[in-house]
Amino acid sequence: MVAERKIILWLYACCFMVFAMAVIGAVTRLTESGLSITEWKPVTGALPPLTHEAWQHQFDLYRQSPEFTQKHFWMELEDFQKIFFWEWLHRLWGRAIGIVYALPLLWFWIRKRIPKRYGAKLSGILALGGLQGIIGWWMVESGLIDRPSVSHFRLAAHLALALIIFSAMWWVALDLKRPSPFTFYERRGGLACLFLLALTIIWGAFTAGLDAGMVYNTFPLMNGSLTPPEAFDTGGLVSQIPWVQFAHRWLAMAAGVSILTLAWRTKDGPLAAMVFIQITLGISTLLTQVHIPLAAAHQGGAIILLALLLKNIHGGKTTRKKGSGSELSANCFPA
Repeated sequence: MVAERKIILWLYACCFMVFAMAVIGAVTRLTESGLSITEWKPVTGALPPLTHEAWQHQFDLYRQSPEFTQKHFWMELEDFQKIFFWEWLHRLWGRAIGIVYALPLLWFWIRKRIPKRYGAKLSGILALGGLQGIIGWWMVESGLIDRPSVSHFRLAAHLALALIIFSAMWWVALDLKRPSPFTFYERRGGLACLFLLALTIIWGAFTAGLDAGMVYNTFPLMNGSLTPPEAFDTGGLVSQIPWVQFAHRWLAMAAGVSILTLAWRTKDGPLAAMVFIQITLGISTLLTQVHIPLAAAHQGGAIILLALLLKNIHGGKTTRKKGSGSELSANCFPA
């Protein structure tokens, strides 16, 4: 139907905007711009400072933050304006996503174009978008009190919710295009791959939040060893920088092997190719000590890989057993 095609295209557009948001967010984090705006003004904050006095006011607020007093004390107004831009763009793009999602949804609702059983799903996604704004400020707030950076746990929560929003819109669009008839049991292999990929991406947020990519910039060894030379202590995998990087490395390898197995069993060439591209981007980011364009591309690649994996799972692709007429459900791991 024409109405469903319009909804699908609208959801694809929103997915692209969330993808772009993730890349902008990566650049914001990598340029240490995320704490440059110390106030949360959902409406009036859409406009940047327009006068010298307004700029000076924002700079004065920033100069009271732990990040300025402990790290960026050398900054002048011109330096501040550069980091302010990325955080402002990040927040502006988030507002734009909200408008691009909410207004068409309202129009579809008024015109009664939303198919049955999809109203609650689409409304739920809108609610998650509103929650994301709150989570974003909750994250920023963690770096304005007594530490010069945001909590890597809150950063991971912010990224995780973005992935959930993207996945929900992408899945609904795929469902509208062609409903998936396959059961949870038949998708178990793909879901295992999805779990590993999601865990890897979340650990990537821990890695970024702790600047863990700035140490041990060799691969596959870390100072001549597979494991960091530092002793493993309590909470090491989530809080100790070398071990956070170690976990992200090998979670990525495990996820990569699993998804490649799934791609081979289902003859999914694009999915397999994206695994190789993403691993290459990750290793290149590490070897270049987090070169910003590579690191941003690595985060964008994670979203693309997620989309391709979800498409594979949704399609419920099967492999035909050689020499028989029966079909077997695809799994990451051999049965």
